[in-house]
Amino acid sequence: MASSSASSGGDFLSKKSDLNQLRKGLPPLQSVLIVEDENIDADRLAATLRVMFGYDLEIRRAATLGSAVDRVLEKKPQLLFLDDVLKPSDEAGQTIPFLRRAEYTGPIVVVSGRATRKRRVELLAAGATDVIHKDDVDSVRLAEALVRVFGTSAKSA
Repeated sequence: MASSSASSGGDFLSKKSDLNQLRKGLPPLQSVLIVEDENIDADRLAATLRVMFGYDLEIRRAATLGSAVDRVLEKKPQLLFLDDVLKPSDEAGQTIPFLRRAEYTGPIVVVSGRATRKRRVELLAAGATDVIHKDDVDSVRLAEALVRVFGTSAKSA
């Protein structure tokens, strides 16, 4: 048991180092919008982004679909993180079209507590750029998602 624990920690650090190298090929990230109705989840995501990008990154938040649309209309973020289920009953599949109608054309990463393969396919078909599980909100998983989102320039770095 101890060897698997040590192995996974080493694997994590190795992967984090590799992803930090890949991240150098990403476009400079200056503005992010987090659409999340649970403060603890929004705080966790924001803190992880701060660890990755520092305090120069502008992080704005919205807890409802209406406030998210307002934030997008005020200033388009480079990247939007969207909770899969906003209380009381808004799901990302229905929320994404409203954000697109607000002329947000950038990437949308859905953060879902129920990110199964089937749900991922549904969200990507609805217009999400990527989907990550809420349990996977750490610097390694976010870096992997950003490499997928911003793609080819990061892969060639």
